[in-house]
Amino acid sequence: MKQILSKLRRAIQDFNMIQDGDRIAVGLSGGKDSTLLLLALNQYRKFSPQKFELCAVTISMGLEGYDPSPLIELCKKEDITYKIIDTQIGEILFNVRKEKNPCSLCAKMRRGVLHDAAKELGCNKVALGHHSNDAIETFLMSLLYEGRINTFSPVTYLSIKDLYLIRPMVYVSEKDIIGTVNKLNLPIVKNPCPANGHTQRQYMKDLVKQIKLDIPQAEDNILGALMNIEQLNIWDKSKISSLCNGINKDEN
Repeated sequence: MKQILSKLRRAIQDFNMIQDGDRIAVGLSGGKDSTLLLLALNQYRKFSPQKFELCAVTISMGLEGYDPSPLIELCKKEDITYKIIDTQIGEILFNVRKEKNPCSLCAKMRRGVLHDAAKELGCNKVALGHHSNDAIETFLMSLLYEGRINTFSPVTYLSIKDLYLIRPMVYVSEKDIIGTVNKLNLPIVKNPCPANGHTQRQYMKDLVKQIKLDIPQAEDNILGALMNIEQLNIWDKSKISSLCNGINKDEN
């Protein structure tokens, strides 16, 4: 847990994620990432120079087999305010719309409910459990499926909601999360979604594993590239076309 807290603190400081007086809602799905994030933030606030409040929100999709009782017990043990929002998102996606690729729409619907719940709880920020591997996979999905160089930002401001999204575990690897969750024996709630394990993101996970067999440092290199803003706009039309006019001759 010490290593997790160290990387979480570094991300919070590097990206100025938390200020005095913040009230932060953790999006708690019950998976390993969000569960560890909740526990880590709750420990971090005990020694954080910024004083902030914490609560947790779970969006239930209404799928059969989802049991949040371990999360209720965890939040009670950690003395964290906890709210479960029941929805019919699962019914809409799989029975009404019969979506073949439901993940994008599902994420959009769950985000909307989560943001509304956070505002109702008086929160100005929502903390999400995305880690460094998520950033890499999102980058590859955007590149290969959409033809864009993009991934999520450690901090995002939603002007329409006047709400900040923060991702304090962007420096933490999935491997470290799994190891810490197992070591602490944290309660993990099984995801009953029929699409679980059959997504574009899972394909990206498998692709990265395959790449690492030949290039072990691939993940570190991709993360380094994401933080190197000078490499953005590699084929910038205005910069390149200006070379023919004798402008920016010294640039490569």
